[in-house]
Amino acid sequence: MGRAVTVATCALNQWALDFQGNLERIVRSIDIAKSRGARYRLGPELEICGYGCSDHYYESDTLLHSFQVLAKLLESPATQDIICDVGMPVLHRNVRYNCRVIFLNKKILLIRPKISLANAGNYRELRWFTPWNKARHVEEYFLPRIIQEVTGQETVPFGDAVLATKDTCLGAEICEELWAPNSPHIEMGLDGVEIITNSSGSHHVLRKAHTRVDLVNSATAKNGGIYILANQKGCDGDRLYYDGCAMISMNGETVAQGSQFSLDDVEVLVATLDLEDVRSYRAEISSRNLAASKVKPYPRVKVNFALSCSDDVAVPTCMPVQWRHHSPEEEISLGPACWLWDYLRRSRQAGFLLPLSGGIDSSATACIVYSMCHQVCLAVKNGNADVLADVRKIVNDETYVPEDPREFCKRIFTTCYMASENSSRDTCNRAKLLAEQIGSYHINLNIDAAVKAIVGIFSMVTGRTPCFSVYGGSSRENLALQNVQARIRMVLAYLFAQLTLWVRGMPGGLLVLGSANVDESLRGYLTKYDCSSADINPIGGISKTDLKNFIQYCIENFQLTALRSIMSAPPTAELEPLVDGHVAQTDEADMGMTYAELSIYGKLRKIAKAGPYSMFCKLINMWKEICTPREVASKVKHFFRMYSMNRHKMTTLTPSYHAENYSPDDNRFDLRPFLYNTSWSWQFRCIDKEVSAL
Repeated sequence: MGRAVTVATCALNQWALDFQGNLERIVRSIDIAKSRGARYRLGPELEICGYGCSDHYYESDTLLHSFQVLAKLLESPATQDIICDVGMPVLHRNVRYNCRVIFLNKKILLIRPKISLANAGNYRELRWFTPWNKARHVEEYFLPRIIQEVTGQETVPFGDAVLATKDTCLGAEICEELWAPNSPHIEMGLDGVEIITNSSGSHHVLRKAHTRVDLVNSATAKNGGIYILANQKGCDGDRLYYDGCAMISMNGETVAQGSQFSLDDVEVLVATLDLEDVRSYRAEISSRNLAASKVKPYPRVKVNFALSCSDDVAVPTCMPVQWRHHSPEEEISLGPACWLWDYLRRSRQAGFLLPLSGGIDSSATACIVYSMCHQVCLAVKNGNADVLADVRKIVNDETYVPEDPREFCKRIFTTCYMASENSSRDTCNRAKLLAEQIGSYHINLNIDAAVKAIVGIFSMVTGRTPCFSVYGGSSRENLALQNVQARIRMVLAYLFAQLTLWVRGMPGGLLVLGSANVDESLRGYLTKYDCSSADINPIGGISKTDLKNFIQYCIENFQLTALRSIMSAPPTAELEPLVDGHVAQTDEADMGMTYAELSIYGKLRKIAKAGPYSMFCKLINMWKEICTPREVASKVKHFFRMYSMNRHKMTTLTPSYHAENYSPDDNRFDLRPFLYNTSWSWQFRCIDKEVSAL
């Protein structure tokens, strides 16, 4: 009868400018889709060149190589007898667009440019692309010769149109258009488009996945229809982790769900759905039908092809599934672990080195690496040949098979406890025990000789010897002596990262991991160029509160009992002298605020767009049960003084996994000055005026 259509979507781990690898992953996804009976295949946004090309989009090479890959796809036997929908940049009349190129049997059917560009937070699409502002308008696009030679076409339709096959009608959205208040799927659905597709480049943020799923399901709940979403997956070269979650929805319910985190480079979802279910669902929504009678029609590109078979009465169709969301602790365990794996294998390094202090942050970082080792062993056990090949390259052993996460951890992960005279025996023991439980290659060393040498040079030159405040020194002396220890640890971390494997008779070098959390970075509670300075930081976008919950998750799920004492110990930098052999310095006392308060400040500053005055106005209500207005004013002023005084540190912040929308990352996400008037005289005067009135 021609009513059961079989469609495929995918999540691909594409890599910016890796044209060969991207081509191979696209072809593999098409092969899988065809082998499972699909007649239409959707891929992620800009999948040919990789989403994260950034300013490489300006280069003509990026356009050229994208068309070269497109030519290979058009010629490939894999793309015959299936409608293929791929993403790439296209230059039309000297304007660059983010496009979908839809083709069938060596003929391009339509080039559909993106209408709503993502230009907030981590996204800068308006820097490289122009939105297509001609609604329901189609122009002729003159194909480059490299494509003409394959297709025999001189021009193809370019613009805002839909495809009319023998049995149904398909319309495309691209990523941000789903999130826009006037999403194209609304009027497409009213115009009789039964299958809406969305190719995305959507990154992971803690607690965000349900929002994307709800948007897709609500799109078809109100208007009926089938919605197919593809997404990029993995680290394609920067701070973001694209979290897959490819899905297919019909009439408000999910019928196919892809994984959010996995080490599979290619994941394909296929669903067979009954078009009559869409038609009957729509038929009884009178408000939809009244609106449909007035909608302006879309240009239709006729396609002599069907997504269904004529004899499909007995073909089974897919039933709704219940979407399973990960808890935030699971997201921390899986997302940064997958990001680290991509970074490790693509950087061609031999592993990681982590300065392990015995505190929550570095311990959480170690647990993420251990989780990565778990994911690798599981993937190999499940037959993932790509992961096994990458493992063998990393450990330089063509016969190696990782089976035990602890044993694999020993090969690729080095932890290092760098003691000083200010370090306690407790933190040393905690670090050692955790290293034993996760299996890392652990080093204990003492930095006192290096500290004394550095301070000795200063004393020899100046004739003055600085002292800690507990011995009568000034605050400047006290801070300088703390910073010397911290910076020496950074230098030693890089030295051991370069030479530890040489000492062990193994090839390669190690990537240095940082472990400053998002709250410390926001407050600037770190030494510039200390162990927060590293190659990458898997927890730099995660709050202290979430990290504590993650540590508890690791105790329960990985049986890492060493974490119990780490959880119960107060966070401390251990840079000031001990008192009676015990730590006297604590992070929260040093900062003048709690980590819980810092998270609130961070969310108000970035997400709520609050300056000092607005933050004060919000907090006097939020904290009215625990603080007077004068106390709130004091806290807000202290935060903004410290934040602005230390903002310069964000310019050198280690590239961190982006997990929170209040990240202070200066590179792309949180664009602010780094030289402030730290007195905030006008703003604080407004606060004082309100305090006086209250």
